[in-house]
Amino acid sequence: MKHFTLLLVCMLAYSLGTWAQSPIPHSQAGFDIEKAGIAKGKVDTVSYDSKTVGVKRKALVYTPPGFSKKTKYPVLYLLHGIGGDELEWLKNGKPQVILDNLYAEGKLEPMIVVLPNGRAIKDDRATGNIMAPDKVEGFAIFEKDLLNDLIPFIERKYPVNKNRESRAIAGLSMGGGQSLNFGLGNPDKFAWVGGFSSAPNTKTPEALVPNPETAKQQLKLLWISCGDNDGLMSFSERTHLYLQQHKVPHIFYVEPGGHDFNVWKNDLYLFSQLLFKPVNTSSFDQYGIHGMRAETNVRNSKYPQLTADHRAIFRIQAPEAQKVQLDLGRKYDMTRQENGIWQTVTDSLGEGFHYYSLLIDGVAVADPGSETFYGMGRMASGIEVPFEGGEYYALKDVPHGDIRMKRYYSEISRSWRRFFVYTPAGYDTRTDEKYPVLYLLHGGGEDERGWGTQGKTDLIMDNLIAVGKAC
Repeated sequence: MKHFTLLLVCMLAYSLGTWAQSPIPHSQAGFDIEKAGIAKGKVDTVSYDSKTVGVKRKALVYTPPGFSKKTKYPVLYLLHGIGGDELEWLKNGKPQVILDNLYAEGKLEPMIVVLPNGRAIKDDRATGNIMAPDKVEGFAIFEKDLLNDLIPFIERKYPVNKNRESRAIAGLSMGGGQSLNFGLGNPDKFAWVGGFSSAPNTKTPEALVPNPETAKQQLKLLWISCGDNDGLMSFSERTHLYLQQHKVPHIFYVEPGGHDFNVWKNDLYLFSQLLFKPVNTSSFDQYGIHGMRAETNVRNSKYPQLTADHRAIFRIQAPEAQKVQLDLGRKYDMTRQENGIWQTVTDSLGEGFHYYSLLIDGVAVADPGSETFYGMGRMASGIEVPFEGGEYYALKDVPHGDIRMKRYYSEISRSWRRFFVYTPAGYDTRTDEKYPVLYLLHGGGEDERGWGTQGKTDLIMDNLIAVGKAC
C-alpha cells in the first residue's frame, strides 16, 4: 500500500466581555492567633480498640465551646499528611484556635472534630522511613479502621448524629488523598468531603466518581484545594477537570502558596464554615475559576489556562502598564490584580487553534507564557482549544513519520525558498517505493510553517495511516 507524502509549499497566511475576577475568599488576619475573652473548645486524647489493626489506637477529639452531652453534633474527621500522626494538625495547624475564633464570630455550626492517626499499622508513629511500603500501605488500610472501628467508637462515646449528612471528612496531602478516596468511595457514610493539596495516593477521577449523576445527588459539598506553587497541583487539577466536565458541583480553590500549613490552615478556615449548613452551589464561583495549562504554553508556564467549558484564563505581569487588553479577534479588557498582574477570562472559545496578542498600552506583544507562531502576518501567540472528536490529531502510540524542511531555488522569484514535507513512517527504508503527492497550501497571513506546527499535519497523517484510512 502506498502512503501520501505531503509537501507543504505554503505561502504567507492568516487565521483567525470583559470578566474581572472578584476577590477570592481568604482567611482574615489573625484567624489562627489565640484570642482572650472568648469561649474555648476542648481537645482530648481518646483510645479505641481497632479490630482492623489488632491494637488500641489513639485519636484527638475537639469538642466545641459550650459542648453539651444533651446536644447531638455532626462530626468532621480531619486527617494528617504522610509525615504526621494524630498530633500533626494540633502542633502545626492550630485547628482548635481557628475553630474557637470562628465560633466567637458566629461563623460555624457546632461540630465535633476528630483527628485520627491515618497510618493504620501497629507501629503507627511517624518515625524511620515514612515512605516504607508497609507504612504507606497503612494509609490505605485506615479506610477499614475508620469505618469499622473509629466511627463506631465516636458514635458510642459522643452525642453525635449517626447519618451521612452529619459526617464530613477532610485532610491535607496524604490525608487529602485519603479523604477523597474514602469520602467519595463511601457516599453512604460521608456527604461532605474535602481534599487539601491531595497527594499521589489520590485515586484517578474515574475511580473516585464512577457515576457523576449519583455524586450530584449524594454530595452536599465537595471541596478540592491546592496552593498555586504546590508541585502536587496536577492531582487536584485532574479531579477538578473531570468533575467540571461531568458537571458535578464542587469548589476548586487555588490559593497563593506551596505545600505547607499556611495553605492548609486557610483551607480549614474556609472549608469548616461551609459544613453542615444549607449549600448554595451558585456561590462556588466566588472561590475562583481555574483550568489546565494550555498545551501551547511554553515550558513551566501556568498561563494561559483552559477550563472544561473552553473559557481561557490569561495572565500577564506588567506593573508599569496603564491598560492591558487581550486581542483574540475580540478584545477583552484585563483587570489589574496584586503585584502588577493583569488577568481576564474569555467567553467560551471555539474548538481548535486561535492566534492572539496582548495589547499593553496599545502595543501588540506576544504572550511570554505561550509559544509563538507565524500568523496574522507576524509572529503571534497561539492557544489550542481541545474538543470532543479531536483524537484524530492527538499524539498516539503509532508509527510516526517526519516533517522535514527543504530549500529550493525559485527561478520565478529568483530567490531561495523553503518548504516542509511530511514523509510517512518507514519512508527511509522503503527506498524503491513510489509515492503520490498532496500539495497542501496555507492561508493568508501564515507561511509554509503553518500546517506543520499549527496544523499538526504529521499527527493527523500518522493516525490515519495507522488505522488504514490514508493510503
